[in-house]
Amino acid sequence: MSISGITSTALSGMRAQTARVGAIASNIANSSTLGYAKLSTSFTSVEPGGVQASVNPTDSDVDPATELTDLIEAEQSYKANAVVFETGAGMWEMLMSIKRD
Repeated sequence: MSISGITSTALSGMRAQTARVGAIASNIANSSTLGYAKLSTSFTSVEPGGVQASVNPTDSDVDPATELTDLIEAEQSYKANAVVFETGAGMWEMLMSIKRD
């Protein structure tokens, strides 16, 4: 996989986790709203590499403890993708400095 492919895959992961956090925030904010349909996030891998998030309403109730656990998981996943993205960007910088010399 190329450096641009690595950074692109990491960026798609960060976008997917951002969508997940948005769904979690909506669930927590509307947990006491009558008739609110809990939002659930599902992930699909895309070619040539990466992930796409889909947010859909479900029939289940909002459990604040589960939402907070999911939020922690989303945070960790976002951070992991950010580290990969930063590493890829650093590799680009090193490659460009070698090319200039």
